[in-house]
Amino acid sequence: MTTEPFIRPYRPSDRTALGDICVRTAHEGGDSSHLYPDPELMPTIFAYPYVELEPDFAFVLDDGAGSAVGYVLGVPDTAAFAARFRTEWLPGVTDRYPPPTGAARTPAEEMTGLLHTPERMVREELTGFPAHLHIDLLPAWQGRGHGRALVRTLLEALRRHGVPAVHLCMARANTPARAFYDRLGFRLLPVDDPGPVWYLGKPTTTP
Repeated sequence: MTTEPFIRPYRPSDRTALGDICVRTAHEGGDSSHLYPDPELMPTIFAYPYVELEPDFAFVLDDGAGSAVGYVLGVPDTAAFAARFRTEWLPGVTDRYPPPTGAARTPAEEMTGLLHTPERMVREELTGFPAHLHIDLLPAWQGRGHGRALVRTLLEALRRHGVPAVHLCMARANTPARAFYDRLGFRLLPVDDPGPVWYLGKPTTTP
């Protein structure tokens, strides 16, 4: 029986859908499959470790028929997550994605470099925003209020956990996403980063 779309906790049976959503939204909000030949690369960095290491902060948008069509993934303590990424997640994926040697020559090699440097997530400027999140929705489900609801669900979970604030890192080229975050009350954080990214933050106590 089909029902209205709703938000629920992630479950292991969502893993394939999670990976697909990640790939289809990973390049400035759009499809990244032309950049990364291995469809598991981006989820291995930006999706799977979150549901494996912090499943209590993983929520999906269910289309009403059991399929995940969007997600929000969070961690309450970025420094602790980065440490666990190094010790608990990387050993299981290094055979498939060995550390790159030398300068990156392709987008895939650049992303593999990110995979092997989880410490990049820990920034002194973000100490007051210890949690961080990733949110992605398939294009057909965007602009309908579902993203706002997903973020609200995660904020509530973080707040119950005693986390005061959350941050995210986004590509500057993804202007629709920046407008979305601005509407939700995220504000630009002063982080010195050479990449084409913005860091945005928000207290968990605000709606």
